[in-house]
Amino acid sequence: MTSEAPGSQIQAQNGHDEPLLPMGCADPLDTAYDVALLDLDGVVYLGGTAIPGAAQALRKAHAAGMRLAYVTNNAFRTPAAIAALLTSFGAPATAQDVVTSAQAAARLLAERLPAGAPVLVIGGSGLRMAVRERGLRPVSTAMDRPQAVVQGYWPDLSYSLLAEGGLAVAAGALFVASNGDLTLPGRRGRQPGNGSLVQVIATATGVQPLVAGKPEPPLHQESVLRTGAKHPLVVGDRLDTDIEGAHRVGADSLLVLTGVTSPAEAVLAPPSQRPAYLAEDLAGLLEPHPEVTSADGAFGCAGWTARRTENQLELSGEGERIDGLRALCAAAWAAEGVTAESARSAVQRLEGTG
Repeated sequence: MTSEAPGSQIQAQNGHDEPLLPMGCADPLDTAYDVALLDLDGVVYLGGTAIPGAAQALRKAHAAGMRLAYVTNNAFRTPAAIAALLTSFGAPATAQDVVTSAQAAARLLAERLPAGAPVLVIGGSGLRMAVRERGLRPVSTAMDRPQAVVQGYWPDLSYSLLAEGGLAVAAGALFVASNGDLTLPGRRGRQPGNGSLVQVIATATGVQPLVAGKPEPPLHQESVLRTGAKHPLVVGDRLDTDIEGAHRVGADSLLVLTGVTSPAEAVLAPPSQRPAYLAEDLAGLLEPHPEVTSADGAFGCAGWTARRTENQLELSGEGERIDGLRALCAAAWAAEGVTAESARSAVQRLEGTG
């Protein structure tokens, strides 16, 4: 999957295509791209509560002709349950619009196992259903001699089921994880995610799982297969999953600041995790994105100018916060060496607190 981005500013670095600057786009993103591959938690909702304005933005993007695919690393809920939750928020969604890491993991298993093979499922109904839909047989104990163990996030995960999975993996079963997210965003803060939980079996057996979810390619590849996307835009709140996952499959990405990633973390993003676009929230789908200009070591966006002095960032000007962040990212990404303290100080200036 590759994309030729409008206004793209790309160069090859260490064998990879990485953005020199945040990209500009003269047209609203919902008309420049045919499909939005949307993360859910931290983008559309947070801890089960709708993010203000998200559903309205999605309705407008859908009305403009953009297809919406909800692509989640969470393997717990079924696509139908996720679609029902989204529609309760007012977002346009059907079960066919939802692509889960459970589905990607099930495809990965089906490509490696014979039809009807027993698979020990450590997860909820979404994961069990996905495994069954791929012609495999879910089981719950190592005594069933499973050919594989698949683990996905499940809030009711028990020690006994982890022990069964560990016994099966130790006996030679293929070990697959729906995703490797170390944390989940929530109203009370970051909580342990599936990537933390799979380490119980990995530590006990010395076997690391194959991972289906972001940033690994299988989930986005599954999404493209299901949507027929020609020019997709990955939308997410996490640098290490959504944005890095977009890089790995050659797609442009939009980072929104409603979830895990802070503005300072965006400024400090390594090359493989730099988004093509930045926006405060999903309203960024509905708007053109201004170009970031570069002249004499200074980077400008709208009313803001950012420059580097050695490893320090300097910011001047005024205007919308997101335009200042674009300028800061451009200045930081132009060369290595910006310190975390400098990034935080520049963001404080941007937010008027420094």
